[in-house]
Amino acid sequence: MYSGSVGVDFYPRWLLEAPLVSCGRGVASDEIADYVISAIYHHAKNLEAVRARSLDEWRQAPLGRVAGSTIGIVGLGAIGTAVARRALALGARVVASRRRALPSAVAGVELVGDLRAVVAEADHLVLSLPATDATARLIDADLLAHAKPTAHIINIARGSIVDQEALLAALDAGRLGFATLDVTEPEPLPADHPLWRHPLVRLTPHVSSNYTLVRDVLFGKVVANLERFARGETPGDLVDPQEGY
Repeated sequence: MYSGSVGVDFYPRWLLEAPLVSCGRGVASDEIADYVISAIYHHAKNLEAVRARSLDEWRQAPLGRVAGSTIGIVGLGAIGTAVARRALALGARVVASRRRALPSAVAGVELVGDLRAVVAEADHLVLSLPATDATARLIDADLLAHAKPTAHIINIARGSIVDQEALLAALDAGRLGFATLDVTEPEPLPADHPLWRHPLVRLTPHVSSNYTLVRDVLFGKVVANLERFARGETPGDLVDPQEGY
């Protein structure tokens, strides 16, 4: 079986009992990383806030900085690694956590064992970890209590990773600065959900993968894996059904 996405959390469990399950890991990593960097710059610079529409609005105002900021990454897989490369190139400091104790593929990334430390140090906190039983509601009130009151959280993983009620409470209480959410739980949200129009939330409809532009890459990967299987070789990017990714 081949999954066109990285995540396999939305498939029934019995489907993962196939002898081999491969996924689209890495196909959209660059596109998603570009979305993350765009969200970081959009928040840091906030050009709309200083946009001058008349002579009366022609006034100086400070802009935020990306260089020198700390970008925290929770989940240093293909997407997290792509984000880290871009962030370091922009002069940001990158701290990250990952479940498996493996060295980072990117020089300059500071791997931190304690997730609370990543949250506490991040000016921009990027969530790029898989949705599994172990990560459900991982970003909860206790973890958010360690965040800077100015911190910007960016979720491009799955909505189930974040306790949305805890997120709203932190935003409303001034314990968190802003949230960019490309994913929610459920998708889409109910029409009356407060996240739709919250002034400290930027909500996008799960578009960070830019799927229409990367599907040719995905198709090429499917073909390559089928050819490997036909030759008696093991396809790449196999899913571990026990781990859930």
